[in-house]
Amino acid sequence: MTDRHTANKALIAPLRAAMYDFDETELRRQLANISAPDAVFRLCHPFGDSVGSDAFFDAAYKGLVEAWPDLERRDYIVMAGEDGDGADWVGCGGYYTGLFLSPWLDIPPTGHQAVMRFHEFFRIADGKVVEFQAIWDIPEVMMQANAWPMVPSLGREWHVPGPATQDGLVPGPHDPERSAATCQHIVDMLNHLTKHPSQGGPEVMEMERFWHPKMNWYGPSGIGTGRGIAGFRHWHQIPFLNGMPDRGQHADETTHHFFGDGDYAAVTGWPNMSQTLSHDGWMGIAPSGKRITMRSLDFWRVENGLIRENWVLVDILDAYRQLGVDVFARLREFNKARVPGSVPFPVGGR
Repeated sequence: MTDRHTANKALIAPLRAAMYDFDETELRRQLANISAPDAVFRLCHPFGDSVGSDAFFDAAYKGLVEAWPDLERRDYIVMAGEDGDGADWVGCGGYYTGLFLSPWLDIPPTGHQAVMRFHEFFRIADGKVVEFQAIWDIPEVMMQANAWPMVPSLGREWHVPGPATQDGLVPGPHDPERSAATCQHIVDMLNHLTKHPSQGGPEVMEMERFWHPKMNWYGPSGIGTGRGIAGFRHWHQIPFLNGMPDRGQHADETTHHFFGDGDYAAVTGWPNMSQTLSHDGWMGIAPSGKRITMRSLDFWRVENGLIRENWVLVDILDAYRQLGVDVFARLREFNKARVPGSVPFPVGGR
C-alpha cells in the first residue's frame, strides 16, 4: 500500500511533466485536476495571490511563456512530509529555462537561454492541492539580462546546482523516523542560530555541531552562495545581522511549517521572518527603523548527521517593496535607453 506522502508526490507528477513539455492546454488541465476549486496560489512579488488554477495560470505563466516560448521546468528536489500541525506538503526545487526572446516584467530579452530558480510548495488535503506557495528568483533573470538595478551581491552568483548526491527526487516509501530526525536536526540548528547576537557571540550558534565543513549555502540572487561556515557568515549572516540584529525575536508575527523526507527537510511560513531594518542597513538600503516580514522557502540536505547543502529562496523583491524601494521602477529607469521589443529568433529552428 502506498503511503500518503508518496501518493502526494505522485499527485503532482503529471503537472511537473506538463511543465517539462509546457503545453498550455495540458498544463491548465493538470492544474485544474489536482487543485481544489478554491485553492489559493501564493506567488512572490509582484504577482501576489490568486484563487483557482486558471487565474493562477493567467497571472503567473501566461506572460512568462510569451517571453520564453520554449519554456520548460526542471526539478532537482521533490520531497514530501507532514508539518507539526498535521498538514501534508510537497516541496519542489529546480529551475525554469528557455530562450528569453520577449520582455518579461519589463526585463529586456537577451536572445539567449535563461534560467530562473524556483521553490514551490503544495499543501494537500483530501487528495487535492488547497494551497500553493512559490518564490521565483526573478532577480536572477534581471542579472542575466544585465538589468539588475540594485547593489552587487556579496556571495557568488551562478547557476545553483541540485543535490551533490543526485537523490533530490526522493522516492518512496516515506521513512517517518529518518524524516523526523532530519527535521529535528534543522529545528535544533535554527534554535541555536537565533541565539546570536541576543545571547552571545558566534560561538552560541555551535555551527560546527550542525553544519558540514564543506557546506554550501545557496542563497537567493542578490545575496548569492557562500561556501563553508565562513562563507555563510561573511557573505550572508554578518551583513544580515548588522542590518537587522533583532531577527528571530518576533516569533508571534510569523509561522513555520517544517517537514522532512529522508535526508531532506524543508520549511515555509509565508511569512516566516520578522525583523527591523536598523544600524548598517542591508543590501544597499539605508536603515529605516521599519519592521518588515520575509517569506523564505528553504530546503536542507543532511549527510552523515551534518547539513551539507542548504537551498534558500527569499522574496527579496517584496522586502524591497516593504522598505519603499520599487525595484521594477528602478529597472525601467536603468534600462530605458535599451531598444524594447522581441528578438526575432525561431524557436527550435535554425
